Amino acid sequence: PPGLLAQRSPKSGLPTRIRIGGNVEAAKLIRGAHLEYPEAARSKGVQGTVLLDAVISTSGTPLSLKVLSSPDQELSDAALKAVKQWRYQPTLLNGKPVEVITTISVLFRLEG
Repeated sequence: PPGLLAQRSPKSGLPTRIRIGGNVEAAKLIRGAHLEYPEAARSKGVQGTVLLDAVISTSGTPLSLKVLSSPDQELSDAALKAVKQWRYQPTLLNGKPVEVITTISVLFRLEG
């Protein structure tokens, strides 16, 4: 389908990693870790969204996390620390789990 990017296994020719979009559903988060708001960022009034590029493995573990954008390095570090502990329901293609390339948004917002 248009917009679908897949990396194929050399042995089977089947996709081993696909990008979300088109007919591919986003991976579903089943367990998230507590997000620690860094005190230094809080005291400076820094808030915003950290965007991460990630691969969700066939077992639902985030791999290859990379910061795409962030308002602050401390928020980036906190987002990476939390997302590494998240677990997703594996994405299935024809009944078999595949790795999924996705973007994860982590919002840091000061209350008040």
